[in-house]
Amino acid sequence: MGRFTSPAGIFFILVVWLASTPSGAAQLPDFTDLVEANAPTVVNISTIQKSTLRTPHGRLPEFPRGTPFDEWFKKFFGERGDSEEGGDHPRSRSLGSGFIISSDGYILTNEHVVEDADKIIVRLNDRRELEAEVVGIDDLTDLALLKIDAKGLPVAKIGRSEEVKPGQWVLAIGSPFGFDYSVTAGIVSAVGRSLPRENYVPFIQTDVAINPGNSGGPLINLKGEVIGINSQIYSQTGGYMGLSFAIPIDVAMNVAEQLRATGHVARGWLGVLIQDVTRDLAESFGMDRPRGALVAKVMPDSPAEKAGIQVGDVIVEFDGHEIIRSSDLPPLVGVTRPGTMVKVKVIRDGRTRTVKVQVGELPEEEIQAREAPKERTIKDLALSVTDLTEEQKKRLGEDVEGGVLVTRVKPGPARDAGIQRGDVIVMIDNRPVKDVKGFEALLDELPRGRSVPVLVMRRGSPIFLALRIPR
Repeated sequence: MGRFTSPAGIFFILVVWLASTPSGAAQLPDFTDLVEANAPTVVNISTIQKSTLRTPHGRLPEFPRGTPFDEWFKKFFGERGDSEEGGDHPRSRSLGSGFIISSDGYILTNEHVVEDADKIIVRLNDRRELEAEVVGIDDLTDLALLKIDAKGLPVAKIGRSEEVKPGQWVLAIGSPFGFDYSVTAGIVSAVGRSLPRENYVPFIQTDVAINPGNSGGPLINLKGEVIGINSQIYSQTGGYMGLSFAIPIDVAMNVAEQLRATGHVARGWLGVLIQDVTRDLAESFGMDRPRGALVAKVMPDSPAEKAGIQVGDVIVEFDGHEIIRSSDLPPLVGVTRPGTMVKVKVIRDGRTRTVKVQVGELPEEEIQAREAPKERTIKDLALSVTDLTEEQKKRLGEDVEGGVLVTRVKPGPARDAGIQRGDVIVMIDNRPVKDVKGFEALLDELPRGRSVPVLVMRRGSPIFLALRIPR
């Protein structure tokens, strides 16, 4: 009988064979070297601010008072209404992440990490803590460029998000819930994802575990290159649910360079309103399949109008990039430097034509129209509100000059008063509410411990409610 014909010998051969196959554990990626090389470039960001803790892109679950979580929140967030330095207003420490892009102290993070901050503290991997200043922010991409006073810092290796493909391994380093330098890994689920109200970012979707505190941290490929900035999660609970979104590094570095040079971002502009091409529309236009961006409107005196683009044209290529969905076009136009002459292929009357367009600069009024209103949590009332958009103001009619839209109502004074999600608060204590900032100012002036009248618009009808202001 041969040496390896015994059961033990057969088992040994099987183990060796499995280890040598592509599916064997030996072929799985080992991230230890990547983490060791990249961790020094990642920073923890704490902000001291006058607002309560907010995480616009994936919210923390609400825990009841009087539980062990109270001390945990105080340690990491200062969240239970603590007041620092004897101030009159609650101040909180929100935690996020970022990474170093230059040895002289420039750092990239998300805009919502440092929003409304009175003070920004950057903690380096070597435990040094330095105060940072904001060089510039860009609301449309949710990016912020910070600067700390330091030299000779380790710098993140920047990759190219254009080369990212679904299925490739990636890892994230950040501070979820304040736990510094936590590492999670997964794969790229999709690229070029378009999210509601995010026209200028073709997100990278991953299944990497991302939670509040990871925001602004790097998404890294197996070459050790940063290919994205972890920015958003899709969640119905406030925690990770397998859907994470990162801003492509190509977009982020373009924004960072402009912020560093000028303090603001100039975006390309065509001046068209577009929509997807359905199967039925494709057939009606004589197209072999649905693709491209259908032009529904051309703005007067816009680059598109000057170039001869017409309503009904289907844009199928922009500056050499194929347009599959309408959402593919805005990011490509946005990153194009204003004044650049580009070739645009359109399908018109069943024929493909090429037109030359000199890309303009996105007007300020367009930027303001595209920015999503910021949600503000009023902790004392247990509700969240946003400013009204121009369209919402028009719906309310000329008699209503302003107000705030109620976006969330939790158990507390607002719910007890009968305030509902979707209500528009237009008056409190017989004083008109103009916007969120004005609403907060009025609340600060109200007497505590008594009820005040609140006028809300609900489905077009005015309703008075009695709201008790907590002590």
